[in-house]
Amino acid sequence: MNDLLYRDPTAPVAVRVQDLLARMTLREKVGQLNQRMYGWDAYRRTPDGSFELTEALYAETERFEGLGALYGLQRADAWSGVDHGSGPGAEDGAALADLVQRHVVERSRLGIPALFVEEVPHGLMALDGTVLPVNLAVGATWDPELYERAAAHAAAELRARGGHIALVSALDIARDPRWGRTEECFGEDPYLAARLTEALVRGMQGSGELFATDKAPVVLKHFAGQGATVGGRNSAEAELGLRELHEIHLPAARAGVRAGAAAVMAAYNEVDGMPCCGNRALLTELLRDRWGFDGLVMADGIAVDRLARITGDTVSAGALALNSGVDLSLWDEGFTRLEEAVGRGLVDEKVLDAAVARVLRLKFRLGLFDRQTVTPPAPAGGGEISKELARAAVTLLDNKGVLPIPATVSRIAVLGPQSATTAHQLGDYTAPQRSGISVLEALRRLAPPGVDIRHARGCALTGGDLSGIPEAVAAAAASDLAVLVLGGSSARTPDTEFDANGAARTVVSEMTCGEGVDLAGLRLGPAQYALMDAVVATGTPTAVVLIQGRPHVVPDTAGALLTAWYPGPWGGEAIAEVLLGLQEPIGRLPVSVPRSVAQLPVYYNHKDTEYGGYVDESAEPLFSFGHGLSYTSFEYGTPRLSGRTVTVDVTNSGERYGRTVVQFYLRRLITSVWPRTLELCAFEGVGLAPGERRTVALSIEDARADSVEIRVAESARAALTSVPVVLDLRA
Repeated sequence: MNDLLYRDPTAPVAVRVQDLLARMTLREKVGQLNQRMYGWDAYRRTPDGSFELTEALYAETERFEGLGALYGLQRADAWSGVDHGSGPGAEDGAALADLVQRHVVERSRLGIPALFVEEVPHGLMALDGTVLPVNLAVGATWDPELYERAAAHAAAELRARGGHIALVSALDIARDPRWGRTEECFGEDPYLAARLTEALVRGMQGSGELFATDKAPVVLKHFAGQGATVGGRNSAEAELGLRELHEIHLPAARAGVRAGAAAVMAAYNEVDGMPCCGNRALLTELLRDRWGFDGLVMADGIAVDRLARITGDTVSAGALALNSGVDLSLWDEGFTRLEEAVGRGLVDEKVLDAAVARVLRLKFRLGLFDRQTVTPPAPAGGGEISKELARAAVTLLDNKGVLPIPATVSRIAVLGPQSATTAHQLGDYTAPQRSGISVLEALRRLAPPGVDIRHARGCALTGGDLSGIPEAVAAAAASDLAVLVLGGSSARTPDTEFDANGAARTVVSEMTCGEGVDLAGLRLGPAQYALMDAVVATGTPTAVVLIQGRPHVVPDTAGALLTAWYPGPWGGEAIAEVLLGLQEPIGRLPVSVPRSVAQLPVYYNHKDTEYGGYVDESAEPLFSFGHGLSYTSFEYGTPRLSGRTVTVDVTNSGERYGRTVVQFYLRRLITSVWPRTLELCAFEGVGLAPGERRTVALSIEDARADSVEIRVAESARAALTSVPVVLDLRA
């Protein structure tokens, strides 16, 4: 074995890859590019509680004398059918991974281990994994440093369970909130998404060529333009010009590549007529040749086989994807037949070798050949980091003096379909949970002694059943204040029908959001509006809390309105803390909130125009991008210019500590193409004590224009009327 360079841990990774590649048969190479089976089909629980491997896994490893990658070994949800009785938990997940890996290595002639690929959309999607708030909530924090810590925790949990690669949504930009996967986006703005994507890569991967045992290579999803699908319909076409693609939908991916992302996932949608996984202009000419990306490209689930609609059969579909730049498939038949494609002359073996080399390189960077059974201890503090993110995401949209709840309040009615449940706080791609805290439970725990807290559900999330409203109205009328918790849900149940890629096909639960759950409108269930109107009509001061995966249309008729997005299992406590004034509301909107679906699109960074209004309705959003109120007040000084540096003084002019997000917006004045009205170009969160002042600075280097305005404000709408600083970049 001493002459096997690929076995030498002191040899450079590139040398080890080439040595191993030279020893492989064509069949073995093809096996490394396949991720064919569902991980939960690889094992079963025995009557004594241990795990045994299945014939399905044996057949898969025999097929290619090994296994390139295995998806979802730890996954648990309604689609997989895995729950606490049948799947691996924190105590035995690593042992299961080791059992599978030992089998794979034994069946491989060259002892090549498999990559274990897991969903980590907002925390590890596994039994006992820490659930974080969804990406839309992360976007509302405007806090990359906080998110970097959360991402590092998620990576450590993944590696402690024997997993290797994290699939994480980061690249989709929320341009149409009707899309069910809006919850997976950081927001509508490319700059905000880019900063959070960088934080994700830094937190999960760390630095250096080799990954530490508590760090995980990240697959950034989805490349590219999936957030712009027509009509907000999942996997529909994205009618994007090249400028829109590059200015809006590619900056986050570019930032992730520059930060060192190990892999990206080609999206389902097509760009300029060609699906992303068969789009050579996107995956090779742009990603590899222009950006210099040398990592892995993975196809989305069954996306390669869909190319047969263009090529005529799955063999040529696999060849098209490989030639376009895809390295690793997901559940496709097309890549299993690449040996046939080589034989038919559809694929040059050198192209196949390049893809295999990228897969092997990732395995060496992970140390899988050198420490196959070593797993780090599980990290502690997951609940606290999840709660910290949830606190930072709670966004106060409107407040007519109702919040924080005054000390004089002695009776609180906690109402609504989201008030006493945690199931609908979690978001899509979530494993079954053992713990969590609802808004009702948290208020009962945190409210001052003697406060009487009453509860009535009032109605369901969906449907028009009004039978529970009288009880809720009676509770509100008998109270000093009502907390009305409304919203939507991405919770899947066993009776949900699923497509082969796990998307919801027929929604039979209370799902109103998530993959495959797109809406034609943005209204809540009809009974929720009837409940809100009835409670507000009692005259009792009412604070409406929205727990949601997209911005829904809700009138601002209540005394206060706040959104927590999907805040995770412990989000109820974060919400209660803000309601009671124990924590400040510090979230800011990562998306614009429309007045009605008829306005769409309503994103702030549209092209500049002299017109654009409606006769029958305002064209402005109800709440703009970047908006968020505080329990204190802030004063912004007049921006100052020194060279190419803009500074502004920010003062807490109120009586409480608070955090504002100083937002710098750029408006191009003299430029070669038609400009956007505003573009976020920098932001900084600033926490200030009462009376405290701080100076925030921004340096302008390359703004791609001859002359620009810089406007500094607390939201995009406020920026439009703020005092600008003009920079002549020709000087």
